[in-house]
Amino acid sequence: MNTDTSTWFSSWFDTPYYHILYKDRNDTEAHAFMDTLTNYLNIPENGTILDLACGRGRHARYLNKIGYDVTGVDLSENSIAYAKKYENHRLKFKVHNMCQPFNKQFDAVFNLFTSFGYFDDDTDNLKTIKAIKANLNDFGFGVIDFMNSDYVIENLVPEEVKTVNNITFNLKRYVEGNHIIKDISFTDNDHFYNYKERVRAFTLEDFEQLFEEANVHLLDVFGDYNLRKFSKKTSERLVMIFK
Repeated sequence: MNTDTSTWFSSWFDTPYYHILYKDRNDTEAHAFMDTLTNYLNIPENGTILDLACGRGRHARYLNKIGYDVTGVDLSENSIAYAKKYENHRLKFKVHNMCQPFNKQFDAVFNLFTSFGYFDDDTDNLKTIKAIKANLNDFGFGVIDFMNSDYVIENLVPEEVKTVNNITFNLKRYVEGNHIIKDISFTDNDHFYNYKERVRAFTLEDFEQLFEEANVHLLDVFGDYNLRKFSKKTSERLVMIFK
């Protein structure tokens, strides 16, 4: 049976296979980044943070553990159902579309690990920036942690085979127009599956234009999780702080 799913992020992120493929993501690095970022932003003790596109809540849970009041939101109902098991009076999860304001204001809004640029409709990118702005209080900071598209394209690994939990994932990466595509195919229990991740290859200049249109002020740009200076050529990440 061939299961082809084309509305990719609402279906792929909701499958157990997404979490299997990425289960070895580096939590130590992620936690260190959260420590560095919250210290740098000087978020007040017991401060409030909105984690936009939080997935199963791994960053939200850690942010809560180090003392913050955290709300995690994501479009994936399965991910939120999983994350809800970890809720407490200062950690909440909700299904929410990040293009729309959350109707509450926070000390910080984080959009982490390249969870921007998935929309088919370009206007949704601008709506998301405007929504982040609406979700910030007067002293709040927005953070978008994106890939450095120039670096990623330059260092693209065209084909890779990865076996996780006895499932062999065949990965193909290529650039199509202004998107970076990852084609993921595998067989499990005699079913063939094929998914595509499509991320808009935003550059710093693209973000600067979006920020201008959303009337948002870009304050800092960093190139890695230690918050070192951004270099178009050598930085792996594009971490932007704005308000």
